[in-house]
Amino acid sequence: MKLQILAGVATIALTLPLAAQPIPVGHLMDNSGATSDVGQPYGQGVADALAWVNSRRNGVNGRTLNVSGFDYGYAAPRAVSQYQAWTGRTRVVAIQGWGTADTEALVRFVTRDRIPYISASYSAALTDAAGQSGRQGVEAAPYNFFYGPSYSDGLRAMLQWAAQDWRARGQQGRPKYVHMGANHPYPNSPKAAGEALAAELGFDVLPAIQFALTPGDYTAQCLGLRNGGANYAYLGNTAGSNISVLRACQTAGVQVQFLGNVWGMDENAMKAAGAAANGVVFPVRTAAVWGGDAPGMAQVREISRVSDAAGTAYRPVHYISGICSAMLMVEAMETAAEGGGQITGERIRDGFYARQNWVPRGFEGVCNPSTFTREDHRGTLRVALYRANVGGDTSQGSVTELMRAGTMRIENIATIELDRRRDWLGW
Repeated sequence: MKLQILAGVATIALTLPLAAQPIPVGHLMDNSGATSDVGQPYGQGVADALAWVNSRRNGVNGRTLNVSGFDYGYAAPRAVSQYQAWTGRTRVVAIQGWGTADTEALVRFVTRDRIPYISASYSAALTDAAGQSGRQGVEAAPYNFFYGPSYSDGLRAMLQWAAQDWRARGQQGRPKYVHMGANHPYPNSPKAAGEALAAELGFDVLPAIQFALTPGDYTAQCLGLRNGGANYAYLGNTAGSNISVLRACQTAGVQVQFLGNVWGMDENAMKAAGAAANGVVFPVRTAAVWGGDAPGMAQVREISRVSDAAGTAYRPVHYISGICSAMLMVEAMETAAEGGGQITGERIRDGFYARQNWVPRGFEGVCNPSTFTREDHRGTLRVALYRANVGGDTSQGSVTELMRAGTMRIENIATIELDRRRDWLGW
């Protein structure tokens, strides 16, 4: 019966005029794997935004977005298999993706098939659209996009801040920097770039310290930090395992300034880690966080009600970033449809190049401006750095209550404008 229904739906779709046919879109999520702690809120933001576009904006040019979601559990082979299904049966014209290993594995596929792939991986290797960097292992990625700074640029901004922080506190000698994370494409993505800039800025670079993507006992890693005399440590994993490190280091009495990657800290992690999260510095992709009064927050709250009809949920920074990512894709589709144009992968890609300092309409003050060119998919080099502030017991009360009471806060401490260095493209 299910096969008959699907066949009937396919037949109906084929008999509709093109202008009325649904637009097939893939949505790859991690709701159950090693990065699901941050994958769930981000994926919900994407899903809610696309559903809102259908219900409030009548889809794209009057055509409904037919979104096919798939939880791949952060297993790259499953992502590749699902991609083949989407391109074979569904014939998606664009995909909202997730992780670094799977996104990088699919670069050649999406280029061959001309399918824009808007990932939640911010690997710098995806920014070399024309393949002109000349870096070994980096291939042209003309159909890969993401919202926000790359992992490498986020780390570069934090290192520039750290160098200023060291001087501002009147410290003597050369500060010591260490990269921490799993031996995996995601935390490894900015490792070489970060260590190179750290050395350029006058840091002593210590040997990297590994810890798994899953929670565990990382006392040994914390003792390694203390024995090495590290002053600044980059946490390359998602918040779930970073929490274990923060707690272990607090127990061991390790004094170090932690620098979290963009997935390495959020409001949920602050509640889980408690006082151990206090002081962690990390990049935030959006111009506003939940509870802000920016003009675009009205639409963000409206989107949030898609999956929270009561409007009481607190949405972490990743949820809002998911909305911005989805809306970039939607507006690129709208550009493709202008003048009666077909909404094809190639035309959607070109839609990403149609604007400079691009903020999706209605999301002013929330989504930071993005500019993409045919050679350079570094959408922004402006990195906002925030600090986690935890001033009390987080074991009691919800994230909403703790943020409202001021027990937990995230404060903007700096905004770093990076140079668009040619030697940083794709790295």
